[in-house]
Amino acid sequence: MASLGDPLYPIAVLIEELKNEDVQVRLNSIRKLSTIALALGEERTRSELIPFLIEAIYDVEVLLVLADQLGKFTSFVGGPEFAMYLIPPLESLATIEESVVRDMAVESLRNVANEHSPLDLEIHVVPTLQRLASDDWFPGRLSACSLFSVCYPRLPQPVKESLRASFCKLCQDETAMVRRAATSKLSEFSKVMEIEHLKSDLIPSFVQLAKDEQDSVRLLVVEACPTIAQLLPQEDIEQLILPSLRQCAKDPSWRVRCKVAEKFVDLQMAVGPDITLIGLLPDFQSLLKDTEAEVRAAVASKVTDFCANLAKANQAQIILNCILPSVQDLISDSNSHVRSAVASVIMGLSPILGAYKTVEDLLPLFYIQLRDECPEVRLNIISKMDCINDIMNIQQVSESILPAVFELAEDSKWRVRLAIVEYMPSLAGQLGQEFFNKKLHGLCQFWLNDHVFAIREAAALNLKKLVKHFGAPWAEQTIIPMILVMSRNTNYLYRMTCLLCLSVLAEACGTDLTVRLLLPTVLQLATDPIANVRFNVAKTLQKMTPFLEASVIEDQVKPTLDKLKVDTDADVKYFAAQAIDGIAAA
Repeated sequence: MASLGDPLYPIAVLIEELKNEDVQVRLNSIRKLSTIALALGEERTRSELIPFLIEAIYDVEVLLVLADQLGKFTSFVGGPEFAMYLIPPLESLATIEESVVRDMAVESLRNVANEHSPLDLEIHVVPTLQRLASDDWFPGRLSACSLFSVCYPRLPQPVKESLRASFCKLCQDETAMVRRAATSKLSEFSKVMEIEHLKSDLIPSFVQLAKDEQDSVRLLVVEACPTIAQLLPQEDIEQLILPSLRQCAKDPSWRVRCKVAEKFVDLQMAVGPDITLIGLLPDFQSLLKDTEAEVRAAVASKVTDFCANLAKANQAQIILNCILPSVQDLISDSNSHVRSAVASVIMGLSPILGAYKTVEDLLPLFYIQLRDECPEVRLNIISKMDCINDIMNIQQVSESILPAVFELAEDSKWRVRLAIVEYMPSLAGQLGQEFFNKKLHGLCQFWLNDHVFAIREAAALNLKKLVKHFGAPWAEQTIIPMILVMSRNTNYLYRMTCLLCLSVLAEACGTDLTVRLLLPTVLQLATDPIANVRFNVAKTLQKMTPFLEASVIEDQVKPTLDKLKVDTDADVKYFAAQAIDGIAAA
């Protein structure tokens, strides 16, 4: 091994460490490349270290780190004017069969290529790209696909022409993996290409790939379609893109049709409302009736967005005549995922169609879904019910929605009950205080007694929202008496629910109401025989203190906490001490 005074000492150390059997030693050695480069200096890094890295052979873990390091190595070889020295080792790494190494090398090549001047790019990077693109072994051709868009914008026209030809050749490569790689870069390359060459060179490849024998290639064509369509004038979209797009919508592979369904709104926005009406609407209807449940579910989830982006002039008519009949079929679909997808979006049609059409055409569909045997369907429809609040009056809501709310309030699935609980403040705000007191007050009390804690917790938080909406006087007359009764229940769970409610109501009720009505009940429960109740008293007092005056804290809260701190139960003592510390720190 070289001695400390030997000018090759850093590389000698690197060689020895890379021969070590311990992979961690080899990894640590490669991670020190920047340190070694600093020790060697820029000139020796170019003349000694880089050639050594090209010739050395490592295992995959080391190669991956090396590929990453080289992408950040420009400053160590002397700056952008010497960045070409990094191209050979990265080119070598870009031809490795191991995909993770190759991908990292390509990413580093992209970074290094961006640091080249236009002239150096033409002299050093383009030949590398062309060698990779014509490599006999497919990994090199795979790597080349990712480099075209980086190089193309800063090159002269003759070189650009050569790159376009090379890319189109890769789009027709005999290896499916290469065609997939080229297709995945279609949208990226199209963004940097001149519009005339996009139409003359890239679109023919796009059309050919849309007919590829591999469905994985055709699927990527759909991915690229919105980007390419956005770059073209309307007349060119209809002539050059729409036929291939419609072909993909009828593709024999359900995966391709599913991808069209997933990208449908993006495609709609890219082609515009006129082409959507004549070209995409029939395909949207067809996908809603697709034989594969996955496709129906994917397109069903796009119904509201698709309808919202239709031309306003005939939007409602198209929805009622062309979309809604298919949606009605999906509501009774045999597949629960399809029904769930519809339930997650159908409420969004209400603001588009208005109150009259919602009551006439949509509410019957809502009722069917609210009674669906699948809890996910019921949950999805409930979670979107606020969409109808702004377009329906009190009478319509009370007649149309309340029966379903009462029924679902006792649903056997707790997540469905939770969704109804969370919907209540929105509904109460629309119906008003008087209506709430008559019709919905009992539901709030019912939920506070639910056997699932998440429901009780959500119900308590709801009370806080309701108090903020209806005011403290309403709370004093309606809500607080109902809660205080729970403090005297023989079941300790009711007493704990009482504390939960009092802890969240303090903020909404204000200082006066908290001191007069809420705090005395909390202090009374400090002597409860159940330890769980007592330590929840400590936690509740800590939450209340920000809404209490200093004198009340000193005279009532702290003495109670001091007593709880010497309680016989360890948990009570712990939470009491925690509350005391929290109050002191506030």
